Amino acid sequence: MAHTPTESGVATRPHTPERVESRSIDWVPLTERHGKPWSLFPLWFMSNANITTLATGMLGAALGANLTTSLLAIVAGVAVGTIFTAFHSAQGPQLGLPQMIQSRAQFGYRGVILICAIVVFSLVGFNMFNQMLGAEILTMTTGVSANWLWYLLISGLAVVLAIFGYDWIHATQKWLTLLFLVTFGVFTVAALFVLPLDPAQVAFGNFNWTAFLVQFGAAAAYALGWAPYVSDYSRYLPPQTSPAKALWYTYGGVFVGATWLMALGALVAAAFTGAAPLAGVQEAADTVLAGSGYWLLLAALPGLVAVITVNIYAASMELITILDSIKSVKPTRALRVVGCVIIGAAAYIGSILSTGEFLANFGSFLVVLLYVLVPWTSVNLVDYYFVRRGHYAIRDIFTPNGIYGSWGWRGLTAYAAGIVAMIPFVVTAWFTGPIAEAMSGADLALFVGLAVSAVVYLLLARSIDLRAEQDAAARESATSGESAVAFGTGASRS
Repeated sequence: MAHTPTESGVATRPHTPERVESRSIDWVPLTERHGKPWSLFPLWFMSNANITTLATGMLGAALGANLTTSLLAIVAGVAVGTIFTAFHSAQGPQLGLPQMIQSRAQFGYRGVILICAIVVFSLVGFNMFNQMLGAEILTMTTGVSANWLWYLLISGLAVVLAIFGYDWIHATQKWLTLLFLVTFGVFTVAALFVLPLDPAQVAFGNFNWTAFLVQFGAAAAYALGWAPYVSDYSRYLPPQTSPAKALWYTYGGVFVGATWLMALGALVAAAFTGAAPLAGVQEAADTVLAGSGYWLLLAALPGLVAVITVNIYAASMELITILDSIKSVKPTRALRVVGCVIIGAAAYIGSILSTGEFLANFGSFLVVLLYVLVPWTSVNLVDYYFVRRGHYAIRDIFTPNGIYGSWGWRGLTAYAAGIVAMIPFVVTAWFTGPIAEAMSGADLALFVGLAVSAVVYLLLARSIDLRAEQDAAARESATSGESAVAFGTGASRS
């Protein structure tokens, strides 16, 4: 259990949702904790049940994988990647902090800037791809080709929802889950019986290892991509929330949503070889029921807006964390609003300026994302579950010269070691490591990075004075009250 400021003498009251969320990177007091762990399932199911996920499931087919190969890679990749995301999610109720703020304990008050910058870049990139698909849907359904306008509309809606914040995002994802089940649920069942498939698509004799590994890596990266901010969406849950329940509801939501849509994408790619994601979906739906492709694409649009919202909300947290790590700031509502607008604008401008073919760019993006996130997730999880075992002094996480220091040399060293160790094993569109090349393009960088970063951090962590940290946390718990703000400054939040 994490050490958090105590709130003795404070009466518990029923939760009343704020019209606009006032918190950002600050610690969530116990009096504001609310919700049930099952709410994590629809949130993460719907975050993955969208057209972008479907497109990810078509990457293997683009390299010659048949349906069987793609499905095996998808299930295995999502199963592996989701493990790390789910374990990060379980940290939220215990700590009441955004994920990257907690990472200061491993990387330092200022050292975490590097990781936050990588996450912001990845989230802006994801939103660019999401907006491109959303604009393509609107162009196909309205006949109006005006990407700048569609990007603006999609970004604007997502930014507004992100500004309203945590409770609104959770509620939206619950309702969109019902919409998805009614539309894509029916379509999926019908597609299994109606779509034409070449017998070679389900034959085991046509197994393609290169395509399998690319699809596996993309699926794992997609599922792992939520890890740097997954606990942002569980941090309001009560601290007595079962870590196992938080873990399994998150795992179930990500795994079911991602596997379903990626498998559907692989099925569409197998039935309509060479089709682009949206064109393939429309053609598949029209094959099931003439004219239904139009409506299915429209039904997919709210899901894209919602996942863009999830990314904007989280990226604004990373942006504020970067700013606070440079110069301490008050975690006001206004600051979070500005952060959301900046992230939304960055993805809008990036979408306007970007060129290139979607699947090729997206596949390369996911591979690089996997490489840079793997060492971080390894260090963070090893620290939380094996070194400090969930015991952190919350106030010191917000103190530049606190017990965790400005630069967490152990975490940064382990992170760098993982990156360096992966280089000989990486496979990208621009560079293939010598070991990967000798193995005919087999990409084992994920496992190498995880292992090396974990081992290096465990060795370096032996010099951490855990007793001193625990004493500091105990003193914090003994002296803090409900009025204490995690920043220790009494900073206003409004």
